[in-house]
Amino acid sequence: MLFGHYYQVKMMSHSSAFIYSNSQLAYRFSKTHPFNHLRLHLTHDLLFKSNSIKESDIILPRVATDEELHLIHDHAFVEAVKKAGQSQLEPEIAANYGLGTEDTPIFENMHNAAALIVGGTLTAVDTVMTGKHAHALHLGGGLHHGFRGRASGFCIYNDSAIAIEYLKQKYGARVLYVDTDAHHGDGVQFSFYDDPDVCTLSIHETGRYLFPGTGNVNEKGSGKGFGFSINVPVDAFTEDDSFIEVYETAIREVAAFFKPDVILTQNGADAHHYDPLTHLCSTMKTYEMVPKVAHELAHKYCDGRWIAVGGGGYDIWRVVPRAWSLIWLEMTNQLNKISQPLPKSWLEHWQSQTEVSLPSNWLDSPGLVPEIPRRHEITEKNTKTLEKALFHIRNEMDRIK
Repeated sequence: MLFGHYYQVKMMSHSSAFIYSNSQLAYRFSKTHPFNHLRLHLTHDLLFKSNSIKESDIILPRVATDEELHLIHDHAFVEAVKKAGQSQLEPEIAANYGLGTEDTPIFENMHNAAALIVGGTLTAVDTVMTGKHAHALHLGGGLHHGFRGRASGFCIYNDSAIAIEYLKQKYGARVLYVDTDAHHGDGVQFSFYDDPDVCTLSIHETGRYLFPGTGNVNEKGSGKGFGFSINVPVDAFTEDDSFIEVYETAIREVAAFFKPDVILTQNGADAHHYDPLTHLCSTMKTYEMVPKVAHELAHKYCDGRWIAVGGGGYDIWRVVPRAWSLIWLEMTNQLNKISQPLPKSWLEHWQSQTEVSLPSNWLDSPGLVPEIPRRHEITEKNTKTLEKALFHIRNEMDRIK
């Protein structure tokens, strides 16, 4: 096991790495599909034009090998993806693998594009676990819906699940996976549902109205993994204050309970009020807080080891570049920049390419979200859901005391 050696090296590193390549924009289903990795380029450009990132911070992603993909995905599924991307898979067979659907259409060379996304997350893992960097951000990753033998919900290969298994096998690490995407992180959860060395925490919109319909509070794991899957499904129209309270309480108590060796956060930006596919009402206030607490806890429990990936986010102009840039600003202790306006050069360049009016500031105006009639009721319900989700953890912590 190599983890002990890397643990000692890791303590000497305080820098952060940004995993990125324009080649990742090849993960594109169609011109009209809501999943658009142009958001990666928009975020990268915003960071450069705000003088928040240097070329030396960037590491190019590698392509994951078939052996690495097989850590989670069945051999037959990987072969099906390869054939589909070469127009060699019959539609009825493709459908058995979740390919060629409305959510996950087939596109040319889809295996190569998806394997590059996985390789980017593994690149982030290796640079952190070998002590070269304390933190790593790979916004191309976070495709949390993929299953062993099936693509799902815009996700072909599940880079986060592969990275977790890779962390376990190569580095012997106990992994805390924290998912704040508006959609439940089902593929990751069920990959490790019976595994006591992986703790999955997902805070998401209730599946009553939203794909994938899972992530109920009573999904707690099975066998030796019972108690290590934690779900906090919040009600539709949840706003910043309630979302932040649920998130901060949950991640602090789960981290204290699990005591991870490394934290992997999935940072979907689709809980924002502007997002067209969800029903939550967060603003940039939430996206400032989410990485802040994760960063603090990584230093408290993991000697800084923090790997962050992207995820959902379908308002690619007004929301995703700002939300994802805030992760990097937090990682590199540059959050003081958010008191300044967004760079004029970035706004002028991209405004001509979209019909929506780009925001001029890092954070949203206080009146962005209209008054929610059921706000008090929603907040109360979320608090009760949180109590149910953490009940077994609180009992165990009380017993230890």
